[in-house]
Amino acid sequence: RVRAEEAGVGDRVRFEATPAAGDVGTGFDLVTMFDCLHDMGDPVGAARKVREMLAPDATWMIVEPAAGDSVEDNLNPVGRAYYGFSTLLCTPASLSQEVGLALGAQAGEARIREVVEQAGFTRFRRVAETPFNIVFEARP
Repeated sequence: RVRAEEAGVGDRVRFEATPAAGDVGTGFDLVTMFDCLHDMGDPVGAARKVREMLAPDATWMIVEPAAGDSVEDNLNPVGRAYYGFSTLLCTPASLSQEVGLALGAQAGEARIREVVEQAGFTRFRRVAETPFNIVFEARP
């Protein structure tokens, strides 16, 4: 918030941290999630909530761990570490919540796309990637 003020955009930028089912309003141009969708017990429900929050031609930016769609795609040093994190943290966290879909840190693009489409988004694409994360854009 301080940096937004310093950059002169504080009057048109809003930062909110909320539970997935929280109500922060509607009409947002951009909603972001960083390394968390795969941890949610009900990622489809959370995605539906984001869909409700967005303006008609807005963007949901989803940053998720870099993962392929199959185990074989993830047999590399980063993938192996992420499977460890997923086993110890991500999957149990999801299973402890309502629905308990348990995507885990190695959900992969196809599974994230499926969640997004089930929530009513019509456009989904990979927009950037690093060895550690993939950035997706979803639009209504």
